[in-house]
Order: sequence, then structure tokens, then C-alpha cells
Amino acid sequence: MKIAVVGTGYVGLVTGTCFAETGNDVTCVDIDASKVEKLSNGQITIYEPGLEKLFVRNLREERLRFTTSLEDGIRDAMIIFLALPTPPGENGSADLKYVLGVASDLGKLMNDYKVIVDKSTVPVGTAEKVYNAIAQNFKGEFDVVSNPEFLREGVAVEDFMKPDRVVIGTSSERARKIMGDLYGPFVRQGNPIVYMDERSAELTKYAANSFLATKISFMNEIAQLCERLGADVDMVRKGIGSDDRIGKRFLFPGIGYGGSCFPKDVQALVKSSDEAKYEFKILKSVMEVNESQKLSLIPKIKKYFGGKLSGKKFALWGLAFKPNTDDIREAPALYMIDALLKEGAQLCVYDPEAMNNVKSFLGDKVGYADNQYDCLIGADALIIATEWNEFRTPNFLKIVTALKNKVIFDGRNLFETDAIRELGFYYESIGRATAIPTNGVAHK
Repeated sequence: MKIAVVGTGYVGLVTGTCFAETGNDVTCVDIDASKVEKLSNGQITIYEPGLEKLFVRNLREERLRFTTSLEDGIRDAMIIFLALPTPPGENGSADLKYVLGVASDLGKLMNDYKVIVDKSTVPVGTAEKVYNAIAQNFKGEFDVVSNPEFLREGVAVEDFMKPDRVVIGTSSERARKIMGDLYGPFVRQGNPIVYMDERSAELTKYAANSFLATKISFMNEIAQLCERLGADVDMVRKGIGSDDRIGKRFLFPGIGYGGSCFPKDVQALVKSSDEAKYEFKILKSVMEVNESQKLSLIPKIKKYFGGKLSGKKFALWGLAFKPNTDDIREAPALYMIDALLKEGAQLCVYDPEAMNNVKSFLGDKVGYADNQYDCLIGADALIIATEWNEFRTPNFLKIVTALKNKVIFDGRNLFETDAIRELGFYYESIGRATAIPTNGVAHK
């Protein structure tokens, strides 16, 4: 099939590349000329494991190309995916100006039947708005489909190529067949294509992300309770996760969720609920819990240092909101950095992929290390904010040598408390007992 993907951000680039990988001819459209030039020259613009190999191959085989011209991009396409930003507005609702702006332009350019697919995460009723925006300028036949993405940053290629399910919202049999043929190669192992109406498909995406955000916040609440009652959140997690009605995933406590999806989608669903005159009490609590959880390590750090952080130096491992991505949107690390800087502390930070993004955001407010161990030199304590694999089994001798004090504040529960205690560290984590050295001294 001939496909156009409008928008070459995270969703658009993964979508276009993966569709090209199954033999489709894909043209990606973006108004950013410099980005289009980079992509056309084989320079990938996002970090996502496994994507670059597919990107380079399909670019070379000429199944994947890039343009700044919407007219050129859609000319021969049967299916047009809208993978455009839907940022939160001032009131929390999703801003549809990019989606509806392109829809209006499409109506002026279309001259035959096409399927326009909302791939972006959009509020309920957006398909109708997109249809009306196109119909103002185009009187021929076309269909608008809701096909929300369920891509997890860090494993997005696998998620796209082997989806748990594909959700297609359409009331058109013609569009249903076209979309079924397009996704057929991705569901050969029997995972379902779930067909439904457009509004249900739009709500499905918000409901899925909001439910997962709720699981995370629930476990963070349990972690808070564990600390106060002397229980161990890891034991509780294993105890409830073995119940198949609950499941093992998204039960890991930490310093809150971030990224481009959960915060924005929960907020947008609450706004949609308010507009429908229904108070979504659970999700309002989820947002409140997550905001406070991002800073849950700060009181522990202040307590250890007697309430005075001015002049203290901290090493911080992890800047991305999760491992295997360079995405720092709503990353808990940034909230902690801001809080520590306001207390007069100094920071040296390290992340395998997100350093450049943080530099463009924070500039010289913090120091940047070339590797995780250089980050530690002369620091009073280590703070862990992202669970990159390389942080899980570090060289503790190098840590001890570089740090002033054997003190770690771990927002992702990477280490076993007994093992870290035996190494002589003072170790605070989330929802578990504080590990205090047997001699009570964390200084070298």
C-alpha cells in the first residue's frame, strides 16, 4: 500500500518505518525542513532501540522517504496517518490545533477516496471534528478512522511489529477492510484486531494509559504505607502480582511516572470528564499522588544532612523518564534537580542517552559527566532517578572511591537492602527499610 504519515515525531517515525518494513511505500511529512533533511540523509532524530536498523534499510530500499510538502506526501497515498502533537492546553485538555489544521489542509488537497487515520492520542469526538474539517473543503468520499498507538518508549519497535492488539475505530466497512489488510502482517500470530466505533477507540487509549498510571500510583501509595508500618513493598508487590487478576506489570514503586503519555493522557481524561459533568475522582487522586511522589526522596535527603543542603554536592544517575529512551518530558529527575538547586545544592548528572536534551533545558545549572563514575567524584551522596541496566550492577569499589560518603538515595529500588548494607552504605529507597551500616557510619 501507499501510505502517508504526517508528523515525524516519536510516533510518526516509528509508525512510518515499521509500515515500510512490511513492504509498504511510506512518505513521511513534516514542516521542519532541517529534520526532513536529516532524515532523508539517513540521520535518525530520536533514540529508540532497534529503530535505526529498520530506518536505514527502508530508506536505502526506497520504501521510506521524507518531504516537507503535504501535497507531495499524500498525492498517491490511500491511507494518511496523522501523528501530530496534541499537547495539553492551559486547562489540561488536549490541544487539537495541529490535527485540525492538517485536516483542513487535507480537504483542500484531496482529489480521491482516502482513509485518514488519527494515530495521535486525541479526545473523544476528534474523529468527527477531523471529518468536518476535511468536509469543509472536500466533497468527495473519504473515511476517518481512530487507530490509537500503544507504543512503549524503549520497546516501541517490538510493540509495533508484534502488537498485543490493534484497535481500529470505524463505522465504515470499506475503511475496516483497508485497515485490516494493512495490519494483517502484524497479527499473524493471532493477536486480535479489535474493531469498534470511533469514540470508543478514542476513549480506549486514554482508559488504558490512565489505568496503568493508576496501578503505578497505587503501588507508590502502598510504598508510603510500607515505610510507615515497617513492611517491605517488594514483598507486597510479589504477593499481589502473583494474582493473575492483578498481574505483575506496573507494580514497581518509584519516584513517579513521567514521559509524553501518562501525565498528559490522565490530565486530558480528567478534563474530558469535567466537560461531561462527571468528576473522575480516582484520576484526580492519581495526579496528586504522582506529583508528590516525584519529590519523595527530597525529605529523606534533607533529613540525612540535617536539613541543610546548601553547599552539598550530589551525583545523579538517570535523567530520562525511563530507561532506553532520551525522553525527559515530565521526568522525575528534573523535578528533583529543581528542588535540590533551590536548596543551594550542586549537582553532577549522568544519563546514557538524555544528556543533550537536559543540556538544552538546564544549560550550565548542573555539571555533566562523561560516565557514571566521573559523576560521583567529590559528591556527598548518589541519587538514582532512572533504572538503566548499567546502573543495576555497578562497580561498587569505584563508587566508594569517588564518593565522599557511602550514601545512596535510590528512587528505583535497584539494589537489595541487605547486600548494600553489608557493603557499608547508608541506603534509602522507596517503600523499604533504610539500610544502615552495621557500625552506623556511612563515611569512608
